[in-house]
Amino acid sequence: MQASFRKNDLPLVRRLEAVSFRAWPAASVVYDGSWQVRLTGGHPSKRLNCIVPLDPSDHRDMAMRLEKARKRFAAYGRPLLVRETPLAPGVLIDHLRSEGWKPFETVDVLTVDLAALELPDTLDYLPSHDVGRFIDASLAVEGDDAGPKPAIAEILSAIKPPSGFFMKEDPAGGAIAVALCVHDNDLAGILSFAVAQARRRGGVGTEILSSALRWARISGARSAWLQVVSTNEAALALYRKFGFRKAYEYHYWRQEG
Repeated sequence: MQASFRKNDLPLVRRLEAVSFRAWPAASVVYDGSWQVRLTGGHPSKRLNCIVPLDPSDHRDMAMRLEKARKRFAAYGRPLLVRETPLAPGVLIDHLRSEGWKPFETVDVLTVDLAALELPDTLDYLPSHDVGRFIDASLAVEGDDAGPKPAIAEILSAIKPPSGFFMKEDPAGGAIAVALCVHDNDLAGILSFAVAQARRRGGVGTEILSSALRWARISGARSAWLQVVSTNEAALALYRKFGFRKAYEYHYWRQEG
């Protein structure tokens, strides 16, 4: 699970994509052939509002299908985005480029073998199952307003696999770090991991991540995965310290002009 992506690792990509869809579910999911069309009216997250082609050979009627999707996205007030993983047809990507589309963000998908990790024998932070408390903590850590709170609650409540909400709170200053761990069979996903700006580089992130991974391992997960924007060097440095390695990357595309 830790090797860099190779063309014959498409089954690994399919599996990680499948668990990521379950870990962060969109409000509306429809399929056009093997293209997954994900939309969430209440939340602007790119992962929740994009087309994800899932078969390298499925590129028939591309222009027509893209236009159909564009109208569907417009009905939600969303711009049309395509998420290119190694499962996306090369012919489709060439078509996007020829039509003036451009990639604008790259995300690395990282994995680690949990059995090989040195983790604390005990959990410094026990997982909570209080959705509302976790959302409040996440918004406080990120410095966001409460506007998207109902949409986030809907997303978190829709997660089917067992989940643990990890939070570190300062009695004086409130929440300072959060992480969501979703345990899906032998895989565990780390999502919504954040540390308050003023408390970074002080070991808090290491504490929360260690507890989440320890919980995942004792719950039966053998590998963990996460997704991180490729330019986030601080987060990447922390994940490398834990042994996470890149499995593959994906790119978001949008049409310019």
